[in-house]
Amino acid sequence: MSLFDWMFRRRRTSEPEPVQPPVPVEPPVPAVPPVTAAPETTKTEPAGDPYASAEFLPVSRQEIVDAARGGNLLSTAFQFGRSSTIPPASDPRTQLIDRAMVTHGLLSPEELNEIHRVGDEYDTVKPTDQSMAAAAGLAGAAAVRAFREAKEREKARKKAESAARQKARAEAVKRRRATEIIFLGRGVSGRLHLKLSDELRLVANGLPVLHSPTDVAHALGLTIKQLRWLAFHTEVATKTHYVTFQVPKKSGGMRTLAAPHKALKAAQHRLLETVVARLPVTEAAHGFVAGRGIVTNAGPHVGKEVVVNLDLSDFFPSITFPRVRAVFERYGYSGSVATVLALLCTECPRQAVTYAGTKYESATGPRGLPQGAPTSPGLSNQVARKLDKRLLGVAAKLGLTYTRYADDLTFSGGPELASKIGWLLAKVRHVAQEEGFAVNEKKTRVMRRSMAQTVTGVVVNDKPSIDRDELRRLRAILHRAKTEGLDAQNHEGRPNFRAWLAGKIAFVHMVRPDAGAKLKAALDALDS
Repeated sequence: MSLFDWMFRRRRTSEPEPVQPPVPVEPPVPAVPPVTAAPETTKTEPAGDPYASAEFLPVSRQEIVDAARGGNLLSTAFQFGRSSTIPPASDPRTQLIDRAMVTHGLLSPEELNEIHRVGDEYDTVKPTDQSMAAAAGLAGAAAVRAFREAKEREKARKKAESAARQKARAEAVKRRRATEIIFLGRGVSGRLHLKLSDELRLVANGLPVLHSPTDVAHALGLTIKQLRWLAFHTEVATKTHYVTFQVPKKSGGMRTLAAPHKALKAAQHRLLETVVARLPVTEAAHGFVAGRGIVTNAGPHVGKEVVVNLDLSDFFPSITFPRVRAVFERYGYSGSVATVLALLCTECPRQAVTYAGTKYESATGPRGLPQGAPTSPGLSNQVARKLDKRLLGVAAKLGLTYTRYADDLTFSGGPELASKIGWLLAKVRHVAQEEGFAVNEKKTRVMRRSMAQTVTGVVVNDKPSIDRDELRRLRAILHRAKTEGLDAQNHEGRPNFRAWLAGKIAFVHMVRPDAGAKLKAALDALDS
């Protein structure tokens, strides 16, 4: 607290003095009159008292003017207003203030003595500016060091906590990857969290009860890691689970086949036996159904006046992954099980590309049923169930017969069908389009009794039979092979001519057992 603050507080706490009228300020005089000497006093002052009463007589106006002109009040280096310093008694301005305070009765000389004594003693013990700066510097450095150490400790703590969280998460992911499947690729993993199957429907259809991918792995004799590897979907891969090759079509062009590798093929065969083969099919489906075949497909159309045959283009590729997954869900399997089973049974069409010296198999379309997988025929019958039911309804409305062998649709009827062929073709085309298929217009045939009516290679004009020209060709090959050898008859350059010939003979034996038996005996004679 400064001297002036202390003086002001003391004055406020003292008794109020009577208010004196303001002294009018006289105008400045050109010359300073001589100062009247103070009247002499006979009072005896105590020895050694610096604040004798003679020193604290009222301050005259002339003394203030002289002090101001002499510069004593303004030239002092002491800074008033600082709360850390008491003004010294030797300062001219302090002396004038001390006289004024004593004159007005604010302080006594003894109190002033004590104040200045404390000030002088404080000056001897207070720190210098240099020592204060040094102390402040040390304190600041210590504060900065303490702050940095605290910050480093906090950083180390957070880093340790983060490392612990990452370790716990890595362990949890490792455990989860070893016991379950939560992701199998982009665009196909949306239902892997659904793990509750409809047991009643599964049992009613004679299907194994599977709720999760773990159950699928156990049912197929695989580990979770192996199942994830076989079912994982990727757009670009250096290695796939299929070997693709092309074979010529009978109608021209090339057909792409995809044969699964050993591990996937074994899993698909297991899936075919335990699930796909147990799914019910429609009465119109004859392809890839136990106890049915091309002969049972052609039999209902024998002896009909008009036979209409249509073909579905890109039959297997058009059956995409979502449609296959819907098949398994329809029979009661959960979303996760249906997703895994559909991924095991589908694959993308791919094209080999090279990038940065590395060969890749890049997807060129959506996942669909590959031609060559053992599960594709049975699943195609399931996807085409609604198509069969709708076309059976159309056939019943017109009094026709309808059958389907894979992608081959056949209708037959009496003379009344001749006037309804246009409407029938348009209706089949619209129904097929609504069910996700497309009719190949180039392969649509309308056959009357005046020509050879064939259904899946079987002539059905009067009875199931083989085309005469085809039967004659086989007999000629076997006859010339007796003298020229079997390899000399391979005019088309087939890679395994004998296996091809044996397949043709088996087909003849299936349609006409009597003719087929004679051809097989001739082939066996060549081998012996």
